[in-house]
Amino acid sequence: MKSLMSLWSSVAEESATRCRTSATLDINTVKRRVKHEGLSFLTITLPDLGKATQKWIDQGWAGTHPSFEKDGSLPRFLGGYLSRVFDRNSGTLLDEPCIDSIIAIRQLTLMFGKLLFPCSPARERAAMRNYVKCEQDVRQVDKDLTQEDLDEFRSMSDLLFRELFTRMDYDVYYGRMLPKHGPGSVADGLTSNGKYRLRTWTRRLEEVFPSYEYLIPNLHFRAELDEVSILEPDAELPVKIVSVPKTLKTPRIIAVEPACMQFAQQALLRCFLGAYDRDELLPRLIGFDDQSPNQELARLGSVNNRTATLDLSDASDRVSNQLVRAMLSHWPHLDKAVDATRSRRADIQDIGVIRLSKYASMGSALCFPVEAMVFLTMIFIGIQRSLNVTITRKDLKSFVGSVRVYGDDLIVPVDHVLSIVQTLEHFGARVGLDKSFWTGKFRESCGREYFNGTDVSLVRVRQALPDTIADASEVISTVSLRNQLYTAGYWDTASWLDEKLVKVMKHFPIVSPTSSVLGRVSYSVDYQIDRMHPSLHSPQVRGYVVKAKAPSDKLGDTGALHKCLLRMEMRDFLRGAESNLSLVPCPRAISTSDESWKSSSRSPTGSQDEEHLERSGRPKRVDIRLGWSSP
Repeated sequence: MKSLMSLWSSVAEESATRCRTSATLDINTVKRRVKHEGLSFLTITLPDLGKATQKWIDQGWAGTHPSFEKDGSLPRFLGGYLSRVFDRNSGTLLDEPCIDSIIAIRQLTLMFGKLLFPCSPARERAAMRNYVKCEQDVRQVDKDLTQEDLDEFRSMSDLLFRELFTRMDYDVYYGRMLPKHGPGSVADGLTSNGKYRLRTWTRRLEEVFPSYEYLIPNLHFRAELDEVSILEPDAELPVKIVSVPKTLKTPRIIAVEPACMQFAQQALLRCFLGAYDRDELLPRLIGFDDQSPNQELARLGSVNNRTATLDLSDASDRVSNQLVRAMLSHWPHLDKAVDATRSRRADIQDIGVIRLSKYASMGSALCFPVEAMVFLTMIFIGIQRSLNVTITRKDLKSFVGSVRVYGDDLIVPVDHVLSIVQTLEHFGARVGLDKSFWTGKFRESCGREYFNGTDVSLVRVRQALPDTIADASEVISTVSLRNQLYTAGYWDTASWLDEKLVKVMKHFPIVSPTSSVLGRVSYSVDYQIDRMHPSLHSPQVRGYVVKAKAPSDKLGDTGALHKCLLRMEMRDFLRGAESNLSLVPCPRAISTSDESWKSSSRSPTGSQDEEHLERSGRPKRVDIRLGWSSP
């Protein structure tokens, strides 16, 4: 905590110089309150003030905050910066507020807001209770929605996704889907390679994803199906609800799906992405892998005030399965497949197993695309209600550039924002008004913040500062923090971090931003050269490189064949090649008499991934090793 306090003081002093004010009283205040309140002052109280000031900037006048005394109309704390943004007497936003002061206020209040420290047990229990409360809210919304509401939702989703759902329904009917096992945890506790020996399936999955096509390489191995347990709905393994670090205020709640569900979900996800890429309209309204369009629309909205940025609280946990079923009701094969891959129950720590009314929580492979489609449908219902006309497909295209969805980050037209907010709330979403902006010149979306077209984003501290080289994750995070601060113009603070890191690392060279070496970026020198490679004659530098090795997880026999064939089909899928093998997980055209797969584990992508049958899964830890590498 002492090193974090010193880091805050360094940023405060440098910000004060940039903004031509003094940080002495602010530093003394923080030291005093940290001494009495502990780390929560930096990680909870200050971020609460930061969120409040964001809202003040958006609404055009400063309010009060219960944790800080006022001096005139402004808090006394950070008063030197606040008075360059707001009028101290009236509290109104200045006609030309100081951009550097806005950046300083945000940096000093929010920089520790997402420190990845575990919450207290009491806060974790509160988060679990909130999960149950969300479930109760979803059930209540389901009861309150009328048939007219559901018909309107179905009609709008048909207008938006008719072509996409038709393609997906066709692929499901003909079995043109490619599943995948991911490296993450599953509720049944299987290892990464152990998932390829999966012998548990469900009756619901069997009707859409037959086990003879998904659990064995081909029918030559059909005798192994005798080992497969087909679970009836009431015997299915529930998702396991767990918490992972997010902030000290509250953890992130995610659902760990059973392996069979995750496997089939990945097949539907690939089916969805293939249809999505071929759609002419949807890629311009929904994003999945590129946040920059949302960020650019937020920047433009901060200038022309034509678009608003909305943030949803507990977004995925408030998407009703009733709405998803209504959305898919005209495509019976797709509807059945999506329902079959949905877990119906959740096992919550200290609470027990409950039945779910939500579609899915974070952890389901389909959670992100399904919630995006549901929210996009709600947005256009809100626009339709605001216009009081029936929207056509041509009308949808006219909103490209003013409507875009990326997860729970929404871009919507300011002219219809009140109707959209009401519609979102009516269908069960919860709009976070403290992180939604449409009144003034402030906008926030997908991790970037803008005021009147200027990027006022901050640099966040994610980990504690390291004490020794053994603190590998802290070293990696602090090197990244140092380079982000340097790029953001906090050169004195970056130098202060340099001194701390050199004591820990010994070797901390100047490198380019693309180097794998843990080093310093610099505007004065491109990179440091310590020697030339003895045989390649290319520059090298001595420094630490991150090493992460997958855990030992041996796979052989049928499971190894199954994995290799899936990886081969993945290669063809990614290349877009039309092979003689259909995009199903069981290429029967491959002869089982050829047993060369047993002696070779070469990656089908052409790379020398010779250990994927020996090691697999997410590394349990990361290490940093000293050596010679390219700068």
